[in-house]
Amino acid sequence: MKLIEKMVSCTINGIHVNVEKGTTILQAAKKIGIHIPTLCHLDLHDIGIVNKSANCRVCVVEDENKNALVPSCSEVVRDGMKIQTDSLKAVMGRRTSLELLLSNHPRDCLTCVKNLDCELQALAHEMNIREIHYKGEKMSHPIDNTSFAIIKDSNKCIMCRRCVTMCNEVQTVGVLNPLKRGFDVVVATAFHLDLNDTSCTYCGQCVSVCPTGALAERNHSSMVWRALNDPTKHVVVQIAPAVRVAIGEEFGYEPGEVSTGKIVASLKRMGFDQVFDTNFGADLTIIEEATEFVHRLENNGRLPMLTSCCPAWVQFIEHQFPELLDVPSTCQSPHIMVGSLIKTYYAEKNKIEPKDIVSVSVMPCVAKKAEVSREELTHNDLSDVDYVITTRELSRMIKEAAIDFKQLKDQNFDELLGESTGAATIFGATGGVVEAATRTAYEMITGKELKEVNFKQFRGLQGIREAEVQIGDKTLRVGIAHELGNARKLLEEIRDGKSHFDIIEIMACPGGCIGGGGQPYHHGDINILKKRAQALYDLDEKMEKRKSHENEMVVKLYEDFLGQPGNHKAHELLHTFYSAKPRI
Repeated sequence: MKLIEKMVSCTINGIHVNVEKGTTILQAAKKIGIHIPTLCHLDLHDIGIVNKSANCRVCVVEDENKNALVPSCSEVVRDGMKIQTDSLKAVMGRRTSLELLLSNHPRDCLTCVKNLDCELQALAHEMNIREIHYKGEKMSHPIDNTSFAIIKDSNKCIMCRRCVTMCNEVQTVGVLNPLKRGFDVVVATAFHLDLNDTSCTYCGQCVSVCPTGALAERNHSSMVWRALNDPTKHVVVQIAPAVRVAIGEEFGYEPGEVSTGKIVASLKRMGFDQVFDTNFGADLTIIEEATEFVHRLENNGRLPMLTSCCPAWVQFIEHQFPELLDVPSTCQSPHIMVGSLIKTYYAEKNKIEPKDIVSVSVMPCVAKKAEVSREELTHNDLSDVDYVITTRELSRMIKEAAIDFKQLKDQNFDELLGESTGAATIFGATGGVVEAATRTAYEMITGKELKEVNFKQFRGLQGIREAEVQIGDKTLRVGIAHELGNARKLLEEIRDGKSHFDIIEIMACPGGCIGGGGQPYHHGDINILKKRAQALYDLDEKMEKRKSHENEMVVKLYEDFLGQPGNHKAHELLHTFYSAKPRI
C-alpha cells in the first residue's frame, strides 16, 4: 500500500505514465521517450549537480487542467495531470522565450569560443528560428579578463544560473551570484569585483556548465603558435594523463578512446621540438610525496597529509582554510615538476639556455593556467611552465593546422622525460593519486614487494570516500573527496577533530581531472566521465610497470641529477609552499 501511495500518474501527449511522487514533468517525459528542449536545466545526480532554476522557460509545456504553460524542469507531476509538450501553445511559448533571449544576445557567433558548442545556438537551430521579432535595448557589461584562467563576458549570459549552482552549491566557493533585478540583473561577483580579486579557485566548473560563451578559459594558443614560429625558441610540450582519454571526443571518437600516440604525432607535426609525458612527473610526484608521507608517519609529523596535485584545491585551502596550510604535501603538481626539470635537467643535458626554452603543458584543467603564474613556481626568474593549453584548445589548434587526427600514425613520447608507469596514468581519476602513493608507500614502509596493486576501495564517483589499508603492522586511514563542496565537508571534520585520517586526496572537479574545466564538454552526461575514468584504469592494467618507483628514467634522474628523494635539491626544484589568502 505504501508503494502505491508513492506513485502518481499522468498523461503526456496522450500517453499514460506512472512515476514516483516528486518526479518532474521533464523526467516523466524522458521516461517515455518524449524530448523537451531545455537550456538552464542541468542534472548530474550522480555527482550532486542539479540546477532547477526554471529561468529560461525554454522547457515550457501545456498543462491542460490549468490551461497554462508550466516549466517542465521544475513542475512536479500531480495525479491526473494532462500535459501536452507539442501543442501550438507550448511550441510558441518556447519560441518566444528563446527569441527574447536571442534579442538580448551578441551576434558574434562566428568568432565566439563556444561556436558550434553553444547550447543557445543549437536550440535556435533546432527550433528553426531565422528571425528575431523583438527589438530593443541590449545589456552592456565590461568583459572581465583580469584572471589568468577565466574570461567572463556577462553580455553573453542568459541568466541560466548553472554557474551559480556550480559555484555555490557544488564547489561552495561562493564567488558568483545574481545581482540587481529586472533588465539589469547579472551574474557577477560581490560588488562587481574582478575575478582576480576574489576567492575564485579557477576550477573552471562554471566554464564547463555554461551553455554560452559567457564563461570561457583564457586562450593561450596564439602565444604558443608565436613561440613555435620563433626560430630562436626551443619549444617543449607535455601531456597530462586525462587528456589522452578525452581529446578523441573532439574528433568523433567515443568517450574513453585512448589517443596518446595520435596526440604525440599531432604535436610533432605542429612543430614542437620535444613531446614529453606529464605521467613522468606523476611518477616523480609519487616518489617525493610518498617519501614525505612516510617521514611524517614515522616521525610523528603533521597528519593527515593531503595530496597537492590539484591547483584549484590548493587555491581553495589557501582562501578557505588557512589554518590547515601545514597539512598539504609540499610537492609541486606533476606538470610543474616536469616544467622545472625541462629548464634545468633537460636544458643541461642538451646544452640549451633555459631562457631560450618555451615550456607548454596540455592540461584538462583551467586552474593550471593560473597555477603557472604563481611567483613561487619560478626558478632564476623563469616560470617553470610558460603556457597552459586545455584539451579543448589543443583540439582547436590541431584543426586549425588542418591535421587529420584520425589518419595520424601513433608516435611515442621523447625519451628523457617520457617514460611512465601505470600508477601515473590513474592520476587523472579521483582516488588515483592516493592509490598510486599507497603502492609506493607500502614498499617504502615494509621493504616488501606489493603483489596486489589494485586498491579498488579508492575508486568510484562517490563524493567522499573513506578506506583503510593494512601496511605491515600499520592501518592507514585514507580519505578521498572530489568537488570542492565535498572537500569542505572533509576539511571541516578534520579541523574540528571529528575525523582522523593519515592521508587524503582531494580533487576539485567531478571525477577528478577527467571532469576538468578544460576537457571536452560532457553536457551533463555522467557516463562520459565514467568511460574516461575506466579508460585510465584499463591503461594502468596493461602497463608492465605499475609502481612509480619502478620508473627507470626517474631512478636515473635521481642518480644523475637530484640525489636522494626529499633531499635539498629535490626540495628546491620539486617542492613549494602555500600562503594564506583573504576570503572574498
